Amino acid sequence: MKKNRCIFLIFIFIILLSACSLEKDVTTLYKEETPLESEIIIPESFSANTQETIKAVLTQGGKTVVGADFVHFEIWKQDGSLKYSMEQAEEEGNGTYSLRKNFDSDGLYYIKVHASNDGSIIMPQKQFIVGKLSESDLKILQKGMHKQEESPEHHH
Repeated sequence: MKKNRCIFLIFIFIILLSACSLEKDVTTLYKEETPLESEIIIPESFSANTQETIKAVLTQGGKTVVGADFVHFEIWKQDGSLKYSMEQAEEEGNGTYSLRKNFDSDGLYYIKVHASNDGSIIMPQKQFIVGKLSESDLKILQKGMHKQEESPEHHH
């Protein structure tokens, strides 16, 4: 009797499992992510104690991103002597986001754009020079090395 009951339960279980077949168009049920892309635009030359505008142009799926979830700029000096707090970019329109910044001293700097739109998050980084480079900055630039300050805080 127990043997028949066990066989019956296995048979029912097999029937239930066979009823769960894959649909042909199952991939259309899942959201396809369109990656966010950014182009960081910086002036050709920076001078210390002069306000400059840094821009990021965001695109997603070949279209400019208007009203991104967030766009923040993080800037630091290569030698670690200066780190600006993360600042929210101003939306200029047509997918362009900008930040006006006054740099206090010459040297090798890095900028990282933290941006998000429609579930896609990116953090591209670019280096730039303000004024003249020191000997140590020049050596680092020639070696192709870059130093990024680790930030334990997450603002997103």
